[in-house]
Amino acid sequence: MSEKREAAKIGFLEFIVLAAAMMSTQAIAIDAMLPAFPIIVRSLQIADENHVQWIVTAYMAGLGCGQLFWGLMSDRFGRRPILIGGLALYVAAALLAGLAGSFHELLAWRFVHGLAAASVVVTRSAIRDLYSGRQMARVMSLTFMVFLMVPILAPSLGQAILLVAPWRYIFIVCGVFAAFVAAWAMLRLPETLHPEYRLTLSRSHIVGAVRLVLFNRASLFYTFAMSVMFGGIMAYVGMVQQIFGEVFHRASLMPTMFALCATTMGVAAFLNSRIVERFGMRRISHTALLAYLAITGLHTVIALLGIEQLWIFVAIQSATMACFALSISNFGAMAMDPVAAVAGIGASLQGFMSTLGGALVGALIGRQFNGTLVPLAAGSLCCGVASLLFVLLAEKGRLFTGQHIAGEPGAVDGTPIEGVGLH
Repeated sequence: MSEKREAAKIGFLEFIVLAAAMMSTQAIAIDAMLPAFPIIVRSLQIADENHVQWIVTAYMAGLGCGQLFWGLMSDRFGRRPILIGGLALYVAAALLAGLAGSFHELLAWRFVHGLAAASVVVTRSAIRDLYSGRQMARVMSLTFMVFLMVPILAPSLGQAILLVAPWRYIFIVCGVFAAFVAAWAMLRLPETLHPEYRLTLSRSHIVGAVRLVLFNRASLFYTFAMSVMFGGIMAYVGMVQQIFGEVFHRASLMPTMFALCATTMGVAAFLNSRIVERFGMRRISHTALLAYLAITGLHTVIALLGIEQLWIFVAIQSATMACFALSISNFGAMAMDPVAAVAGIGASLQGFMSTLGGALVGALIGRQFNGTLVPLAAGSLCCGVASLLFVLLAEKGRLFTGQHIAGEPGAVDGTPIEGVGLH
């Protein structure tokens, strides 16, 4: 009874915004500093400009590795203390990254920064504690929509900071934002993990949970599908400053155009939250994936012909990111749905594979940057093809209908899980 009363302290809308704010600490740590890349190259005397992308790669590597630890700890000790403790470490790492005296030191603290930010993967576990099926997909879409406001605003925030302060202050702002979110969570966030679902850190429990996650067809292959799709987006994030500066020679437009492209992701996520309970996760995500392939295929042809202009790039990238949003939010829900009993470890393993895999794929594509748009366009197309293959493996060769699981037609409708509710 006390747990139910505690959960009632926070309403549905506040929970959505708080969850999105916690997840946004990841995005702001990447996107706010994109305008500072050329300044960091000069300040830290980086010989190869392509190496500045490692600032993103190091963070994403830490983000992927950290998810294994935080999710496991949340299954043992609960979601709330892990989220708050992880955010506290995030604040310290952000400040220390801002004080780095060399490029290698900056990369080391960026890895720790990502390691700490990985704690917010527990947010996905909290959502899974409370919802399942299509309703979980709707909640994740709403969270994703609010979360996407950060990529829209963060580069402009970074640009504004650079107008009045050195690039190191971008990290200080990241730390201040995370401190605010940690205080909010400390005051308002209830514990969502049911006492009976808490795991002891015994070998048998851990192995059993890992086996459930890795040997469930939908969980495994939809995680792989997310990984390669995420890689395409990470390649874009890593190269975007160079694209606007070296391809279009309009570096000053990067924050505005980046925001415009990210806006389509927010609109797509909101659309998904409105229609997913009617049409289903598979129909929406599979259609979006096929559209993604068509758009990136067209982009590759245009890039190879060398006829791309700035407005064409923005239009195509906006459409690509909208399809990404419609796919990835549903892929994540379908990957999580079968692993409710071990949501913490499930989110950890899936987050580890998708984040680290996406970071590696994005870094591989980013290394191919040659002053043209061909590497980004062709790399994104390859990511879409690989994602489609993984979806076909998850669904045994079928699209749009697939296997019946919780929240899909023919199974129990997705509803809030009994025991902890938001009112």
